[in-house]
Amino acid sequence: MIVLGAPMEPLEVHSHLLIGGRRSIVGWPSGTSIDSQDTLSFSALTGVRPMIELFPLERAAEAYELMMSGKARFRVVLTTE
Repeated sequence: MIVLGAPMEPLEVHSHLLIGGRRSIVGWPSGTSIDSQDTLSFSALTGVRPMIELFPLERAAEAYELMMSGKARFRVVLTTE
């Protein structure tokens, strides 16, 4: 298994190595779907909660600017209530 450290790093692979050995190259931005499921299960079992900044929908423009400026401390979440 080859794990690349840098995102979007070029990878040169000769096709005969893939075809002849019945191999493939697979990528996933954050692990496998099982990894995501395991993470959510762990969070539910241990009470892990996200750190968020709540904004009412009326302040969506302000929330967006905060997020785009990189000054948001946590995840920016809009509420409809």
